[in-house]
Amino acid sequence: MSQVAEAPTHPDTGGHASGSGLHLRSLTKEFASFTAVQSLDLDIPSGSFFALLGPSGCGKTTTLRMVAGLETPTSGSIVLGDKEITWDKPYRRPVNTVFQNYALFPHLDIFENVAFGLRRRRRKEVDQAVNDMLELVELQTQARKRPAQLSGGQQQRVALARALINSPEVLLLDEPLGALDLKLRRAMQIEIKRIQTEVGLTFVHVTHDQEEAMTMADTIAVMNAGRIEQMGAPAELYENPRTTFVANFLGQSNLIEGEIKGRDGDFVKVDMQGTIVSIPSARAHVTGTPGEKGWVGVRPEKVLIGEVGEVIDAPGNSIPGGTITDVSFVGVSTQYLVRMPWGQELQVFEQNTGRRRLFRTGEQVDVSWRPEYAFLLDHSQDASAGVDRSDLVL
Repeated sequence: MSQVAEAPTHPDTGGHASGSGLHLRSLTKEFASFTAVQSLDLDIPSGSFFALLGPSGCGKTTTLRMVAGLETPTSGSIVLGDKEITWDKPYRRPVNTVFQNYALFPHLDIFENVAFGLRRRRRKEVDQAVNDMLELVELQTQARKRPAQLSGGQQQRVALARALINSPEVLLLDEPLGALDLKLRRAMQIEIKRIQTEVGLTFVHVTHDQEEAMTMADTIAVMNAGRIEQMGAPAELYENPRTTFVANFLGQSNLIEGEIKGRDGDFVKVDMQGTIVSIPSARAHVTGTPGEKGWVGVRPEKVLIGEVGEVIDAPGNSIPGGTITDVSFVGVSTQYLVRMPWGQELQVFEQNTGRRRLFRTGEQVDVSWRPEYAFLLDHSQDASAGVDRSDLVL
């Protein structure tokens, strides 16, 4: 069952959060055949870089379009600072949007593309403002070129400059890097974060790319089926997921069925396929009742692998009886599949430091991990929720 991120209400504002920032309350969008966004509560602090992360169809783009005024909510409210903007026309909102396709004017040069919004509002001293913005996005030397003469990354920086020059309170980014190749996309992630830090505006970034969200955002809200599964800092979501969807969608996880034996101090003891393992209570998202089932979770890079009987550098239990079924060398790491005695294949990612030999398919191995890296999830959740089949080692 998914968890909706609860946001505090403030009686003096009729249930709306007061002060700066963007605040969504019970925001819902229903279409004829389905509900795209379900009673969403969200506070986005002013000046933060916030990411809405989730698969296609989860409601993240619909949420962004409601904030931009391009979709009308079925119910709920949108408050920016102390002003409700739920029903305002798009052009009356202090919000700008950067789209994946850039939406630049092909017949205008870069300078005039950036200047367009200011000239439309008949602003004075346009030239200085445009030059300052081109300097911010490092495109001063490209000012008199047309969009078609620029690379994809440069065009995206033009789109950013054109949006930022209007001094919006919130900049919305709708899959802004989706059209770029992998190497350029990674470079632009760093570039956009630099720009956000320099201008200090609130950026709300919609993406399905986990690495992109984790690289750029201060806070991530993971969305699934119109709701927020979990929200927090990237490291918090990755290291301590609260649902199987988050565990699988944000990176990869091994989820192993176990039965809770009870609590021992700050740990929950779990019988995991015949081996008693310890889970820190702060990472055990279950009731903890003895006899209750749960999913013991551990990230592949946290699993240590060794030869049979080898002392593995971890204080956790060594789990014997593994057999290597697949070996994939991917440069910085080697990714193993290890079939355990109960039939499940665990993913193990080992850094290629050169200090250890590679294991071969068919070899017998032991595995282990430190208790502080494990987490425990509700067994009623689907262990395959959020799995990206394209990421599986085949």
